[in-house]
Amino acid sequence: MAKRDYYEILGIKKGASADEIKKGYRQKAKELHPDRNSDNPKAEEQFKEANEAHEILKDPEKKAAYDRYGHAAFEGGMGGGGGGQRGGHPGDFSSAFSDVFDDLFGNFGGGGMGGGRNRAQRGNDLRYNLRINLEDAFKGMQKTINVPAAVSCGSCKGTGAEGGSEPVTCPTCSGMGKVRAQQGFFTVERTCPTCNGMGQTIKNPCKSCHGQGRVEKEKALSVNIPAGVETGTRIRLAGEGEAGMRGGPTGDLYIFIEVADHKLFERDNMNLYCQVPVSIASAALGGEIEVPTIDGGRSRVKIPEGSQSGRQMRLRGKGMPALRGGGAGDMFIELAVETPVNLTARQKEILKEFDAIKAENNPNGSNFFKSVKTFWDSMKG
Repeated sequence: MAKRDYYEILGIKKGASADEIKKGYRQKAKELHPDRNSDNPKAEEQFKEANEAHEILKDPEKKAAYDRYGHAAFEGGMGGGGGGQRGGHPGDFSSAFSDVFDDLFGNFGGGGMGGGRNRAQRGNDLRYNLRINLEDAFKGMQKTINVPAAVSCGSCKGTGAEGGSEPVTCPTCSGMGKVRAQQGFFTVERTCPTCNGMGQTIKNPCKSCHGQGRVEKEKALSVNIPAGVETGTRIRLAGEGEAGMRGGPTGDLYIFIEVADHKLFERDNMNLYCQVPVSIASAALGGEIEVPTIDGGRSRVKIPEGSQSGRQMRLRGKGMPALRGGGAGDMFIELAVETPVNLTARQKEILKEFDAIKAENNPNGSNFFKSVKTFWDSMKG
């Protein structure tokens, strides 16, 4: 039976580049994975074909020979497609699957499977939730926080070894940080149980950190909170996270800001809203009120004659500052006209007298009841 064209097997065009060959091979390797093809008895043979094609086409010299002579270039001892670079036949399934595993998952998790190549592991990033009040968000502030974290061990200087001794190559994985186990017709890689993926072991662990290269300790940090921050603002302190394993780089600390609700002001981005109660007399006759501002100052606001509840007046530039500069928002005063309670007999008498004087003093009420009368008349019709 004639052998299939290598380019056809990988689903690529003749003359494809090295990147295209690699991409085509990776795609085929995923498609033919044993876990995805339990119902396809031909999957293993097809995988072997894909691996053989990749072994030839990824080598520039072999690819040139194949492009010129086809399969004949490797028959009769002319090049031997069996010269697989990992010492096996190009159709060897377990070796091929190991190649794919390296290619697809070799860098997964950073310091896990690839631990043997770089025994030092970067420390974890840390999160710190900081709650501040609205005044601090307006002004900005310098805040000292205490963060519990793993810091580099001072006794061994982060190496994890006692007395300045050096770690040694792990005898189980030979420094790779991972071991391979044959399961049926494919190979599975796991983190080395002896060195936990580090690739090295310590014969004489540091007594302070027990070979970890880091110890738990609380540290005080000074944080600059810029003016204009709001809930959800994230501040990054590079290198202030958890110390790395055995001298690895330190992670970062992320501070998430939460601005507490205020008793007087309600915030909407850069604008502030303040609801101010006013008496019926002040709303009807007009006047002036004094209102607070977020900077701790006071502003006088004129109430127009005949103001209704919900009416807003704007104080320009009296809101929150922009986080990165560029001005400030506005402050809106919203009037809430109060109905008086606990009236004296004289007050009740005056209100009854006022109500008895028929005049068009309540435009909203007049318009409403006119609409009601029209509605009732239409229902009768």
